[in-house]
Amino acid sequence: MSQDPFVVVKAGAAAFSEGEAGSTMFIIESGTIDIVRAERGAEPMATLEAGDFFGEMAMLEDQPRFASAIARTDCRLLQIERAQFADVLRTNVEIAVRIMRKQTNRLRRAEQRAQEARAALDEFKRKLSSRSASPAPAAVQAPAAPAPAPPPRPAPAPVAAAPAPVVAAAPLTPVLRHLASGQAFALTGQGEFLVGRPDPVTGINPEINLGPLDASRNLSRRHAKVVVDAQGVKVREEVGTANGTFVNGERIQTGVTVPLRVGDVVRFGSIEVVLEDG
Repeated sequence: MSQDPFVVVKAGAAAFSEGEAGSTMFIIESGTIDIVRAERGAEPMATLEAGDFFGEMAMLEDQPRFASAIARTDCRLLQIERAQFADVLRTNVEIAVRIMRKQTNRLRRAEQRAQEARAALDEFKRKLSSRSASPAPAAVQAPAAPAPAPPPRPAPAPVAAAPAPVVAAAPLTPVLRHLASGQAFALTGQGEFLVGRPDPVTGINPEINLGPLDASRNLSRRHAKVVVDAQGVKVREEVGTANGTFVNGERIQTGVTVPLRVGDVVRFGSIEVVLEDG
């Protein structure tokens, strides 16, 4: 009989501890896990829930655990050994994409910190150089005699006031309204609005958070983007999305921008919204 791949971790216990060797990762089936580092004290770096994963860093890098994973509540975890990792990536594209996004975010933050350190060092060198090169104060000279005042100029002729500009009416704000509950998500201004659920693994918080409406958990963390520009409203499915994105019942292709009109019904996984003109 094969070994049960699930493990149960009681509240307050550790799935693993900082500094341990790591050859497994975990996916949370139920419960809540806090990721904690000793140098940061008791405040967790992240709090993970059902559908989130952790422990992949040590498994990928063959390094000691970077942090501890402490169960906030009783947890049931799917344990994945290093030998099984390739099969998991082949069968679950979303996990593979989220791992890549997590690593990309780490690299971007490291590069940003390096740039900030270089800028601070350059500024310190500039101040040090300017201080050493500052000239001695010049001798004080007596003030020059004031110049004679110019003759008064004639007052200008009055100018007729320009007519007040005509202010155009502000454009209405498009709204995505959840069909089942009536909850509205306003698309204020132009730009891209991420649709999905908060992802503590990668630190992403979508502008349109449908997580509270996703009881069945079939909405991807980064599911799609709604784009608002001068040409109107569009939707584009994100890479690694599970369960699809549909416009008026037709599934759209990943990465392809699809224009929307008022009245169109968009389904993200199993969550349906309608585009309204607010």
